[in-house]
Amino acid sequence: MAGGAVLHVSVQRDDFDVAALQRTLLAGAQCEGGVATFTGYVRSANDRCQVHSMELEHYPGMTQNSIREILRESAQRWPVLAATAVHRIGKLRPGDQIVWVGVAAAHRGAAFSACEFIMDYLKTRAPFWKKELGPDGGRWVEAREHDTQRAARWREGGQRGV
Repeated sequence: MAGGAVLHVSVQRDDFDVAALQRTLLAGAQCEGGVATFTGYVRSANDRCQVHSMELEHYPGMTQNSIREILRESAQRWPVLAATAVHRIGKLRPGDQIVWVGVAAAHRGAAFSACEFIMDYLKTRAPFWKKELGPDGGRWVEAREHDTQRAARWREGGQRGV
């Protein structure tokens, strides 16, 4: 735990239940305040290319440790009571849930900021390899400049709200 925060990471093939994840998050927080969550879904198109499915690979252990460190860093920046990150691997189809992040904090500002920070760093620091499959075959998804810029704003000393 970082600063007393309850942190949980799961990298899994199975789909997840958002309501159950939020209940578990609140049970770990044991507080009043706010919860901010983000659920990401597989897109049906990316960079103007149709996507039939996506295959996600990871390096077991390394990926979980990387995500755990992101959660720890969020709990060091904000008064986080509990944070959870769930990321799926394997073959997914458009519309499938791919990632869920939930943060509980005593105040909404901290919950929103920490949730956004975690998501930005998941996109740029967590070691996942994504391959999109479409009508023209498969292509590996490259890092996006936009994601790198979003993550960089947290390093520039800003965005430390409570």
